Amino acid sequence: MAKDSAVTSDGDSPQGFLYALAAYVIWGFLPIYMKAMSHIPAIEVIAHRVIWSVPVALAVLVWLGRTDDLKAALRNPRMLGMASMTAALISVNWGIYVWAIAAGRTLDTALGYYINPLFSILLGAALLGERLRGLQWLALALVAAAVAVLTFGTGKLPIVAIGLFVTWGLYAYFKRSLPIGPNQGFTLEVLILLPFALAYVIWLTLTGQSHLTGGPRSDTVLLVLAGVVTAAPLMLYANGAKRLRLTTIALMQYISPTLIFLTAVFAFGEPFSRTTFVAFALIWAALAIYTATLLRRPGARSAG
Repeated sequence: MAKDSAVTSDGDSPQGFLYALAAYVIWGFLPIYMKAMSHIPAIEVIAHRVIWSVPVALAVLVWLGRTDDLKAALRNPRMLGMASMTAALISVNWGIYVWAIAAGRTLDTALGYYINPLFSILLGAALLGERLRGLQWLALALVAAAVAVLTFGTGKLPIVAIGLFVTWGLYAYFKRSLPIGPNQGFTLEVLILLPFALAYVIWLTLTGQSHLTGGPRSDTVLLVLAGVVTAAPLMLYANGAKRLRLTTIALMQYISPTLIFLTAVFAFGEPFSRTTFVAFALIWAALAIYTATLLRRPGARSAG
């Protein structure tokens, strides 16, 4: 994707904004797509997300003329090791997400993705030595309070939300250390996962359990297109983020969980109890505080 020629006075690229917006909107409505496959085991859905992402990702690299970067990465043992870690994390994240949608716990996924930027702040402090200001500590305290409210109100930890923000936060953290472009990095990750995905799908086919070949035509279409809905938003986001200020991309990341939240309540009819409302209110307050800290730092730019 070509470099933008038009950049606004605040340092954001209009093309970058559209890339990022498209990614967040796709992610926001992805639960509707995943709900249509709720009768298919999550691990089978994940396998097909990997398999059908490969041709999409490779086609993008060919279009961009960046296949040499991928070939170099495949010959680099250190890079393969790092990419294997990020591939494992993203596959676990996908697994939790797909299972949660099928199990009627879409609200939990929205909660997890709302918490994610605040968890990234905590990771930055713990692993990168970044100093937190008073308001950021307050935001983190509100997140902890929200988790406590859910735990005591429902009698169990919000495992889905915790699993999602931990795996995505760690994925993003380790992805920063991967010395390769975002499109090449994603392609490398799905190539690493491909043998495992293919082996599982072949086993399903041989044992007569495959929804790709043994189910209705709608299952086949949904599973094949899972590659597009997986690869497209990730690549759109990667190419949008590098054209936007960090402040802009940080504010835009609320779009997806908000759309997921609205889908869960109004499309899926998931119960929104008083306990859940209190927890979300605490998270929204934490995000408002976090946003205030971002807006007090004008000029923060993304890398790239």
